[in-house]
Amino acid sequence: MDLVTPLTYVKGVGPQRAAMLEAKGLKTVEDLLSYAPFRYEDRRNIKPIHELAPGEMATVIAEVRSARLSGFKRRNLGMFEAVFSDQSRSTLIGKWFHGSYLQDVLIPGLRVALYGKVELDSYTGSLSMLHPEFEILSAEDDEEAALHVGRIVPVYEAAGKVTTRVFRSLVYRILQSLEPMPDPLPAEIRARLNLPDLQTALVHMHFPAPDEDLRLLNSFRSPAQYRMIFEEFFWLECGLALKRAKARLETGIKFELTDKVREQIKKMLPFKPTAAQKRVLAEIARDMSSERPMNRLLQGDVGSGKTLVAAEAAVIAVENGYQVAVLAPTEILATQHFFYFKNLFSRLGYPIALLTGSATQREKTQVKKLIASGLVPVVIGTHALLEEDVEFRNLGLAIVDEQHRFGVMQRLRLMSKGNRPDVLVMTATPIPRTLALTLYGDLDTSVIDELPPGRKPIITKHVPEDRVEQVYSFLKREVDAGRQAYVVYPVIEESETQAMKAAEKMHRHLSTEVFPQYQVGLLHGRLSAEEKESVMDRFKKGEIQILVSTTVIEVGVDVPNATVMVIEQAERFGLAQLHQLRGRVGRGAEQSYCILVTGKLNDAGRERIRTMVESNDGFQIAEMDLRLRGPGEFFGTRQSGLPALRIGNILRDQEVLEMARNEAIAFVDNPPSEEALKRAVQFIRMHWQRRYGLVQVG
Repeated sequence: MDLVTPLTYVKGVGPQRAAMLEAKGLKTVEDLLSYAPFRYEDRRNIKPIHELAPGEMATVIAEVRSARLSGFKRRNLGMFEAVFSDQSRSTLIGKWFHGSYLQDVLIPGLRVALYGKVELDSYTGSLSMLHPEFEILSAEDDEEAALHVGRIVPVYEAAGKVTTRVFRSLVYRILQSLEPMPDPLPAEIRARLNLPDLQTALVHMHFPAPDEDLRLLNSFRSPAQYRMIFEEFFWLECGLALKRAKARLETGIKFELTDKVREQIKKMLPFKPTAAQKRVLAEIARDMSSERPMNRLLQGDVGSGKTLVAAEAAVIAVENGYQVAVLAPTEILATQHFFYFKNLFSRLGYPIALLTGSATQREKTQVKKLIASGLVPVVIGTHALLEEDVEFRNLGLAIVDEQHRFGVMQRLRLMSKGNRPDVLVMTATPIPRTLALTLYGDLDTSVIDELPPGRKPIITKHVPEDRVEQVYSFLKREVDAGRQAYVVYPVIEESETQAMKAAEKMHRHLSTEVFPQYQVGLLHGRLSAEEKESVMDRFKKGEIQILVSTTVIEVGVDVPNATVMVIEQAERFGLAQLHQLRGRVGRGAEQSYCILVTGKLNDAGRERIRTMVESNDGFQIAEMDLRLRGPGEFFGTRQSGLPALRIGNILRDQEVLEMARNEAIAFVDNPPSEEALKRAVQFIRMHWQRRYGLVQVG
């Protein structure tokens, strides 16, 4: 048996179990061995029942003598009690609340291993365990019974009906029959970092030695775990380093930074750029004037002026005779960009086109013809730009906005429409450094860390929902002063329909009962593109004073006269999203406010709201969001490109990630031999490329 053996060939894995394991992404022996326990239990303390002491954690091997269910059987509220005895003939009572499901499991005569805290019943004087973990030890399992008791026991996340006990048995059988295998991790690195070899690490990760430190195991810092975490990060970072190395060898477009280009940029600028904008443009211009294709990530907090920098880069491309594509995740943002670029480029005489999914077939056909002919130098669009029949005459610069809303493959699809075009990736979601290394390690990074002059920090307040009338009074004062406001509702349980209904209901309430004297608009995802555009246009012109909306206004909406953002049910939002929404105000000279209206808060909710009230710093907020929600939910969807890490955790293992990154860069830049580098590339292609999207590695 080797690492690529399908799990269906492992004893104990039939079609049913194979399907359950596959649902977890476990198809091969390698997949299962990489499925690390999430915690470990100390079951070394096996005692006969008569030696048990109240208060201790212990393992008992005993037989079920009797069992009964008391209480409300129909409502599953009963207490299930089982009496156990061992060779000492002493008894122990196991108790489980809501335990009706155990009636058909713990039947008299069964031999079981019980693990839990020993308690003394003050009324009867009997020893008992409340909700002990148990494992049935049947006769045919005697050979493997030692896996489950009398040692430090690994605990796995179940896969359907494949329990943690089954996982132990399967992994044990695999390790028993696994052929000796070469260690892919370079020997020099293993020796320098004192890492165990792969086979030893796998055995000890799943079945720790009797003298292992339980605290190290449960903090994922045992030597075996450390080696496996390091290896996972090492191959990921090697793949990214190889992509960077390959990009450095490619020949792209060498744009000329002529006096004409500089004059056009100066002519286009609506105001004097900030020092940060100038610095970032210089970095982009340097990339564009080199022979290698630009691959740059532009980060900037909401309102920092990223789009203006992107427009300056577009001028460089257009003046060199190339086309520019700007990819946006939503129609609202694409339309916003269209009008923004159109306004800027009207001074330069550049034609500009918009391509979205909601356009009519006739409109799409017309725009596609213009793109193919090269008559339109700048094209703004949504996913519609990625369709196969969209052909550019000479695409020179691809700009991807809000990159985390797109996958890696979508970025590549846009790039494939040109001959190695320069790529500028933008995001207004500040990304903590460790996450940026993992997501965008193949990109150079620029950060706009300065807001335009005259911007005042947004004042953020928290108001419980039972005091919402105070919010309405404040809204009235702001609107009476000639300003405008947003009232936003969350997408509940990923349902745009529910959010739309909530917004429609509140729109009726606010427009008829609370603010009948004002124009109250409504915006949600189910409106047509024309309807959305009409509502936003009226809001921009000041014809609508209060805009009730779902989160479709999260990015890209810029109305300087809007000074109040009310976020209803704010506890349902992540920090990054709250910060994005807040960034829709504070774009003019007037003081702006964000009011977070919440229901009852749990601890995490309170922490989120407190962070928003105390900080306007996007990077600080992103760090907190990462800590609170974890890396898996930071962006919310797998589309984000977040790697499917199996053992490593970029939040918990930051220092391991840093070390692996440094080792990977050193290995790729100065390999011990050409043969060693070839083996690494081959290994990544075979084992890791698909998992991490490390396309075109090596």
